[in-house]
Amino acid sequence: MVNQPAPITAWEPAPGTLAAALSIAILMGAFGWLLVLQAGWQAAQVGTALGGYAVLAVAVAIAAAWHLKGRGFGLANQITLLRTGLICLIAGALLGGAQLSWSLASMIALALSLDAVDGWLARRFGLVSRFGARFDLEIDALMMLVLSVLVWQTGRADIWVLTIGGMRYGFVGLGVIWPAARRPLPPSFRRKAVCAALGVLLLVCLLPPIPPWLAGGAAGLALLSQSVSFAIDLAWLRRVATELRVEPT
Repeated sequence: MVNQPAPITAWEPAPGTLAAALSIAILMGAFGWLLVLQAGWQAAQVGTALGGYAVLAVAVAIAAAWHLKGRGFGLANQITLLRTGLICLIAGALLGGAQLSWSLASMIALALSLDAVDGWLARRFGLVSRFGARFDLEIDALMMLVLSVLVWQTGRADIWVLTIGGMRYGFVGLGVIWPAARRPLPPSFRRKAVCAALGVLLLVCLLPPIPPWLAGGAAGLALLSQSVSFAIDLAWLRRVATELRVEPT
């Protein structure tokens, strides 16, 4: 009798997940220690960032086990997980009063650069998956939320800038009361371009030599472009929902 392999359960980690999560945690710890020694960060900031990363890494591991069904975690998802760690470190700046610095700007620039790398790797090596696309989307949304809060805390823009970080989550909440908002949107280069532009504009707001008036203008341009993009998507969803309600004659 041929022995059959044991079935994969939803709670078995996708191969490579735990090794990637642990490696990134070690990198975060080492980089965090440099921030304490060289950039004046407090150990509590780094510790909180590591704690936040641990929570997110566990959530990602569970989701990957459920959706990948025994397939490897993949290099593209590992890069996205690395971005997750960087975003947690960036968020740690919020605990220290969110002061402008080149070390903070460098971390943001690296996280934004890696956003282009994970998608390219997924396409180049045939690693595209629904899990990877959703993972990338949620980390992009988290990045925008953290950056918009940083822009507000550093005084580069008023509280309205938080709308940039909250718009994605508001859209998800809209789906609770309007089912059409839960419909999958078609792929869009415009949406990807706007997301990339948001990150760059918010980074500009957080560069130390940028004057407040220019930072405020960059934040305003980011909000305008994001609002137009969301309005286009909402109009498409409304049109599709209307068409589906029309009875054929």
